[in-house]
Amino acid sequence: MKTESNIFFIPGAFFLLVAIVYGFLTDFKELVGFPAMLLSAGLALMIAVYFKMLEKRHGARPEDREDGVISEQAGDQGLYAPWSWWPFVLALGTALAFVAMAVGWWVMVPAAIVSVIGLFGWVFEFSTGRFSH
Repeated sequence: MKTESNIFFIPGAFFLLVAIVYGFLTDFKELVGFPAMLLSAGLALMIAVYFKMLEKRHGARPEDREDGVISEQAGDQGLYAPWSWWPFVLALGTALAFVAMAVGWWVMVPAAIVSVIGLFGWVFEFSTGRFSH
């Protein structure tokens, strides 16, 4: 994960540096470019920090080592729900949110409700029955 985190740390630092320079050049009066560059830096750095946390949690993977072999990664890589309907519910809520921007903001209330239900359903899908923790 070291390579992945560096891939996001470098643009994050770049956007932060450019945002500061841009802010000084515009006397911090430009209200679109400076915040946009700060947000870009924040997003890149947020992903980089997440990859660093994964690196500490899981240690070195075979692809991170010079002597790593492909066969070390054989087998299951995670838990997937192939027949889950919750992503569809979440997508429906998101589609309603986009409809709200075109039709009227009153549609945002049911969109938020459907999206929250879909998100909670997807996150806690395996927290019931024999898969509960």
